Amino acid sequence: MSWRIVVIENQAKLDYKMGYMVVRGLETKRVLLDEIGILLIENPAVSLTGILIEALTEKKIKVIFCDRKRNPVAELMPHHGCHDSAAKIRTQIVWEQNIKDIIWRDIVSEKIRKQSEFLVEIGKIQQAGMLSEYVKQVELADATNREGHAAKVYFNALFGMDFTRSADIPANAALNYEFYRLLTGKSVQMGI
Repeated sequence: MSWRIVVIENQAKLDYKMGYMVVRGLETKRVLLDEIGILLIENPAVSLTGILIEALTEKKIKVIFCDRKRNPVAELMPHHGCHDSAAKIRTQIVWEQNIKDIIWRDIVSEKIRKQSEFLVEIGKIQQAGMLSEYVKQVELADATNREGHAAKVYFNALFGMDFTRSADIPANAALNYEFYRLLTGKSVQMGI
């Protein structure tokens, strides 16, 4: 069962041997592939062997590559994931624009609602109230950018009025990876 998020922070060579990913860096470590849900390569000075890439793909392990600022820049995506993934994509591409606009409105509304709920949990009642109002104001395709306004309120409530998502700081690097943790539902992390 895959449950680990493995983060490769330093220069290393990654290889495959008998069901394990072998990490050769300052020291050599092994991680059982069956335990890995996500492999996050934070350092561009990491090399992977072709056999490891094949094994990661077969095990459906999400691999995320980062640039030198540790921002995600690419993912390893298998050609054959779900048996009908291409059909699903084709179906979504031909949806009428009004359907796409409705879905986008609903996604944005739910995102802002969840942010509001979290602010209530941490005692930021005034800001949570502002976000609750934004949920009511979301239009089709978020034409008035309630998502952007809500993000400003949300992140300022969490990190202070001087916080900006574009700053090159550790908090932003961590936020960029948070959705991957949510994707797996696991918080176990192993830095190498």
